Amino acid sequence: MKNVLTYIKFVSLIGLIAFLFAFTSARNENRKIKDVEIEFVEEQNPYVNELTVNKLLIQNQVGVTDVGKEILVLNIVEKGLDAHKMIEDSDVYLTVSGQLKARIKQRTPIARVNAVVPFYVDVTGNTMPLSDNYSAHVPLVSNVSEREVSEVFPLLRKIQEDEFLKKHVVSVYQNRNGNYELGLRVYGFEVIFGKIENLESKVKNFKAFYQKAQKDKSLERYKKVSLQFRNQVVCTIK
Repeated sequence: MKNVLTYIKFVSLIGLIAFLFAFTSARNENRKIKDVEIEFVEEQNPYVNELTVNKLLIQNQVGVTDVGKEILVLNIVEKGLDAHKMIEDSDVYLTVSGQLKARIKQRTPIARVNAVVPFYVDVTGNTMPLSDNYSAHVPLVSNVSEREVSEVFPLLRKIQEDEFLKKHVVSVYQNRNGNYELGLRVYGFEVIFGKIENLESKVKNFKAFYQKAQKDKSLERYKKVSLQFRNQVVCTIK
């Protein structure tokens, strides 16, 4: 008899647990999302804002906050966010309390191309539109078409990654001979970089020239500084 009672209690307990689990699941599934939190990862300038992200979260003309959890397809929401030209990656998920969270990583521009319709070049070498929210402080690239971005990108990336170049170079220009020229932030001389080749050697030579000329206080004397000849820096005096 004691074993029978124990068995009945055990079955009843299992039944109660199953009922509570089913009740909780059904209640959780029918709960509406009432709160959305947007987080921008990493320290980035606001090329896209929360209002824009909220608009992208709209499903079938209905705000996400009015959509039941059971019909909210998170991977579709993520794909919609990732399709935005200012967003590199997104992560959308639901918390146990019913809050929808979206973690956004923006694309990072490293140069602005001065074209009929201006655009940015990002760290991956892809183009991205200008932002209505923020103007990036990056070198201005002139006389370069969108199809030539892949050619000049190694130089743009080098400028972005090298602290010396990033501090001093404010513009990149392709002249009629197809050679690239660099504009500096402070000094008025032109830097003829030449073709996009031997980047490391050219940058090393330019740094060595700059440091010596700065030490000699002769930077103001130059009109042109050419890096296009192998292993040498050719200067033109004003």
